[in-house]
Amino acid sequence: MTNTALLKRATTLGLGASLLAMTSAFAGDLNVWAWDPNFNGAAMNKAAEIYKADHPEFNLTFNAFSREEVEQKLQTQLASGTIDGLPDIVLIEDYSAQKFLLSFPGAFEPLTNAFDYTQFADYKVALATVGSETYSVPFDSGVTGWFYRSDILGEAGYSAADLENITWDRFIEIAKDVAAKTGKPMLSLDINDPGMFVILLQSTGHWFFDENGELDIVGNEAFKAALADYTEILQAKEIYKPVSGWAEYTGAFTGGDVAAALTGVWITGTIKAADMPGQWAVAPIPRVDGVEGATNASNLGGSSWYLLTSSQNKDEAKAFFNDVWASNIDFYQDILVGQGAVGSLLASREGAAYQSNDDYFGGQAVWQDFSNWLGQIPGVDYGIFTYEVRSAIATQLPALADGADLDEAIEKIEAEARVLTQ
Repeated sequence: MTNTALLKRATTLGLGASLLAMTSAFAGDLNVWAWDPNFNGAAMNKAAEIYKADHPEFNLTFNAFSREEVEQKLQTQLASGTIDGLPDIVLIEDYSAQKFLLSFPGAFEPLTNAFDYTQFADYKVALATVGSETYSVPFDSGVTGWFYRSDILGEAGYSAADLENITWDRFIEIAKDVAAKTGKPMLSLDINDPGMFVILLQSTGHWFFDENGELDIVGNEAFKAALADYTEILQAKEIYKPVSGWAEYTGAFTGGDVAAALTGVWITGTIKAADMPGQWAVAPIPRVDGVEGATNASNLGGSSWYLLTSSQNKDEAKAFFNDVWASNIDFYQDILVGQGAVGSLLASREGAAYQSNDDYFGGQAVWQDFSNWLGQIPGVDYGIFTYEVRSAIATQLPALADGADLDEAIEKIEAEARVLTQ
């Protein structure tokens, strides 16, 4: 990269001509750790291709590991204080973000003033904010939808309009009716996996912790309302097919054994692989009734990019983030079509791909719907022990399915969560 180009970028970023002295550090090489080369890797490499077109000396190396390996490697090195071998950029799942930010203060570069965070979905920004600083480049959303077989629900007499703005009580009524009329349960459900409950809880705008990071389970009315609705689903055994593990879960709806899947947008590729064009549609998720501020929108999963302070190429990384991830609408159209990635840059919803109808979903403008729901997801603070509390919840779900007392189950969840979060 020439000094002229460097000075131009420095001026654009408001960093001044003093950056010329850092030319050797501004080398144009970025190293990235993440998982899933076909999704996260493809998106990051596409972003690098776009940036490199105007910055030919730029190079990016994508290193693929499993999500667990990324987190373990990062945890181990940061805990040891060894920066040799750390990447410039790392992908962190949203549920783990606060744990890393709070456990390793100073390890991640604040990006608060690097670009305009109001251009991203509020809930994604909140997940990566500690105090007055925000640290992530928001990436994919786990915005949820009710993917359903329009032919099966149509056979039972239900149209898309019947599924809009409903509560979970109404969902259960519809699911029972569909099962009775068509013989098809609505969902496949692993009762040992709390993922669907997580969807219900975030839609209320509440989580497992209060504003001070303390457990907020017993006495949390939103938690109780969401768990009560989920318990009703678990006890209405005719509306779901019990499954164990991912393969059985997805096989039930791709194989036509159940009428729907209620999960994150990232499932779209799996549903399309079933090769049933025109037989699927997507509705907003139902709403937890009786909780002020509860919505028909939620999230499951999602991740964001983080820049490590140990990077020797922070300025290059910020410029790369600004030029592509924080502003390039065409890029977000490309990764939507190519990878099914719904980014959290709000302006991307104005792009052609988001505006188009999808024949697989019966001509529905499904991407526009998802982008609208994305903007309605309540922001919550996942804290540092989300997975520990999820484990405590999972322990009680089979008992709730068999009729256990709700209040007693909540007390047991909190008691186990306190042990797991010590």
